[in-house]
Amino acid sequence: MGMIQEFKEFAVKGNAMDLAVGVIIGGAFGKIVDSIVGDLIMPLVSRVVGKIDFSNLFVVLGENPNNLAALADLKKAGIPVFAYGSFLTILVNFIILAFIIFMMVKQMNRLRTPAPAPEPAAPATPEDVVLLREIRDALKK
Repeated sequence: MGMIQEFKEFAVKGNAMDLAVGVIIGGAFGKIVDSIVGDLIMPLVSRVVGKIDFSNLFVVLGENPNNLAALADLKKAGIPVFAYGSFLTILVNFIILAFIIFMMVKQMNRLRTPAPAPEPAAPATPEDVVLLREIRDALKK
């Protein structure tokens, strides 16, 4: 019974639940970033570079007897291919995701940092000092 109780405490602990929620949200966020990169950014980059589709950048490493030109066809035929375009796409995804997370953490830290406390007002001058100053000012006249 002790092992089951320990497992129950572990599984229901806040940290395990937070991790599960984080993984689920992270998966959904990953799909959003994939769409941003694949549908918005890569077309712009391809337009600037000259309409290059990075996912189809590759070098054929084996014999290509049928002169296949598409990456999918080459892979289907079992011909070894150095598909560096896929790597470039994943690298751009990572850089964008890392930048977005950096901006989110930076914003959260800014919101979390409390505003500096106002300067405390100078302590009230004791009454006897005020009286002495009044006497001094009266004697100066």
